[in-house]
Amino acid sequence: MKSTFHNPLLNPGADPWVYKDNGTYYFMVTKKTRLDLWKVNTLSGIADGDWKTIWTAPAEGINCANIWAPEIHRVNGKWYVYFTANDGKGDDQTRKVFVLENQARDPFKGEWLEKGYVNTEHPGLDGTIFEHQGRIYFVYAGYGNFPEYGSALYIAEMENPWTLSGPNVLLSKPEYDWEMKGGMAINEGPVILKRNNKLFLVYSASTTWCDDYCLGMLTTSDVKNVMDPKSWDKASEPVFKKSIENGVFAPGHNGFTKSPDETEDWIVYHAIPESEGGSQRRSTRIQKINWNSDGTPNFGVPLSTSVPIIVPSGE
Repeated sequence: MKSTFHNPLLNPGADPWVYKDNGTYYFMVTKKTRLDLWKVNTLSGIADGDWKTIWTAPAEGINCANIWAPEIHRVNGKWYVYFTANDGKGDDQTRKVFVLENQARDPFKGEWLEKGYVNTEHPGLDGTIFEHQGRIYFVYAGYGNFPEYGSALYIAEMENPWTLSGPNVLLSKPEYDWEMKGGMAINEGPVILKRNNKLFLVYSASTTWCDDYCLGMLTTSDVKNVMDPKSWDKASEPVFKKSIENGVFAPGHNGFTKSPDETEDWIVYHAIPESEGGSQRRSTRIQKINWNSDGTPNFGVPLSTSVPIIVPSGE
């Protein structure tokens, strides 16, 4: 069995997402016209596992085009996939987050049923969910003017995995220069990381096609009200950004998962291998997360593709 691996794991491989359940990793990336699902027992082998297409976009309609950023989650014993789509005509203002449901224990079996789109107050993309204190919350990137045309992060409570039950509360909008690179002011790709009695809302900032696409972070205590913007502290600098020395540009749109033995935290993200390489060259990469003495994550710098990386613990 191999003891090391090299990034990238999938090329191309934009908007990667990994969900670990009972020792199995489920993996998804943007495919633009369909939703593919992988499953495998090793994190470093996520792109080498079994895979199948679980949904294909219709020829026309509100979710026929631009199928982006799929995420698979398990809630109350059922599987859900969240993905962004639009009608192919209205561009950003027609983007919505759609939901599929599967009741089978194995998401490769059973039937994926369309539950429609999440009833967000704003057109948007990159929807994710998390469970906290017995409730389910939805976070997404909603379009607007923040302060230039772009997107900001909203949170809302859910009454079920496809329906919001309350107001959409603004948590973060672009306000720093590093959130406005590439011609638009962007906060997108939100995802939650929990550890050390804290919640970390990690998101992508600036445009995905520019070198300076990076990760920002909001932090709160797990006893505070996550719906209150004042509960969250926003980092004034990126927590993960390009490494010219390592030849890694535009690192972002990430997810988090555990090593097979649950002792390590890993980040899954995409990046571009050269300056101004373009969004079509985004590839899937992973690396281990370290932790600071104050209980916050230390993502380090994106690792070079020439560096052998020790496989996750337990592989």
